[in-house]
Amino acid sequence: MKLDEYRIMWVLVFFDLPTDTKKDRKNYANFRKGIMKDGFDMFQFSIYLRHCPSRENSDVHVKRVKSVLPPRGHVGILRITDQQFGEIEIFYGRKKEEVKAPPQQLELF
Repeated sequence: MKLDEYRIMWVLVFFDLPTDTKKDRKNYANFRKGIMKDGFDMFQFSIYLRHCPSRENSDVHVKRVKSVLPPRGHVGILRITDQQFGEIEIFYGRKKEEVKAPPQQLELF
């Protein structure tokens, strides 16, 4: 099956977790380490993303995020196509930054 910008998915994880107690900070760290272990990279503070070659592959990673959810706090999971992600505009202050190219996927025959 040919990979294209409508089939390739990006999974974004947004979170706002409490850090009031030592236990909260440990839960925060464990959640963050868990999603990073699964290949998520920090996009912005408390926003992580992962490139997936298909919807089916994104299902696997969403399930893994759900398996490390902390007991408290807010977590959002959003899936968008590569086409949609390609429309992103990034600014540092008022200066527009060039968007880095997504990772290349190998296609096995």
